[in-house]
Amino acid sequence: MSVLSAVAPAAAPYLRLAGIRKDFGSFTALRGLDLDIGEGEFVCFLGPSGCGKTTLLRIIAGLEVQSAGRIELRGRDISSLPPAGRDYGIVFQSYALFPNLSVADNVAYGLVNRKASKERARERVAELLALVGLPGSQGKYPAQLSGGEQQRVALARALATSPGLLLLDEPLSALDAIVRVKLRHELRSLQRQLGVTTIMVTHDQEEAFAVADRIVVMNRGAIEQVGSAMAVYRDPATLFVADFVGRINALPATLDGGGSAAGVRIGEQVFRCEHASLAGHAPGCECQVYLRPEDVLARPASADGGNGFAAGDPNVFEAEIDAIDFMGPYCLVRVTSPRLGSVRLSVYLSLNYLAESRLEVGSRLPLRLMPQRMRVFG
Repeated sequence: MSVLSAVAPAAAPYLRLAGIRKDFGSFTALRGLDLDIGEGEFVCFLGPSGCGKTTLLRIIAGLEVQSAGRIELRGRDISSLPPAGRDYGIVFQSYALFPNLSVADNVAYGLVNRKASKERARERVAELLALVGLPGSQGKYPAQLSGGEQQRVALARALATSPGLLLLDEPLSALDAIVRVKLRHELRSLQRQLGVTTIMVTHDQEEAFAVADRIVVMNRGAIEQVGSAMAVYRDPATLFVADFVGRINALPATLDGGGSAAGVRIGEQVFRCEHASLAGHAPGCECQVYLRPEDVLARPASADGGNGFAAGDPNVFEAEIDAIDFMGPYCLVRVTSPRLGSVRLSVYLSLNYLAESRLEVGSRLPLRLMPQRMRVFG
């Protein structure tokens, strides 16, 4: 059973995957996955290259045949149906437009195959091109369009037959950064407007965070975690998710004490930890404390020599700036401290904060590790 059974939608699922396995010879690409997707949801399959996310999408589409398992759409078993019988539209990374057909003919392709009248096809094409922001483009050809415009045409074609399910295979990865950001917001807005159940494959975490109702994090053919962007980012369920999603500090530690006095020793200092992940770890055991850079707080030292934090706070220490990486509106600041031993900690600080506090490489500043954000793994 996968991680996901506890977080599946409460209502009857629109799409259900049960025990999906895929073998390519001796290589197992998918390891018996279970997943429920609710009607109208926007779900992203997120993971590194080779994790199985595109294979899973292709199995849903019927473009690959699973080695084991069952696929249900609205309670109907579609496991053995050909692609044409599965009620979906699909958009590929490569757009896959017919270069010899006009925009209108590309969009109408599925309608023609379904014997729609010429008048109905013409009306539907005009409606969809207006919907994706390309009104009046019927007579153009793919070669006359930019990459973003071609992707809009591919999306219009996928929606032409009013499918119940929209499948997107890294649809924005071939576009430049500015167009990609613009299109992902348009895509999310369009999905909400139409209410179509959507599955998108991506390796881009920012993209998944921006559009998904839920994210399915995959690794080596298995599901590691399913949840909202906030849940996956703030409360990773496994070491892989903690490492893969976002930037994180991994701090070697030892559990110190137990019960309400439990803490973690990092270097010479014992820090209070209030996260539930601390439970179940025995005193003295070695562990890893995971903490995001934004969960390390900085305060300017006060004129009287204070550190700007509450007196006696066990999570406060002084550090020295070792390096500053400029990242636009904020900087990734790397610090060291004798209290932490050999650990090098990454902290996000705003450009304005650095300037106002006159901080540079070699500057010292007080820091605090947020106890409720310290995630402990054995």
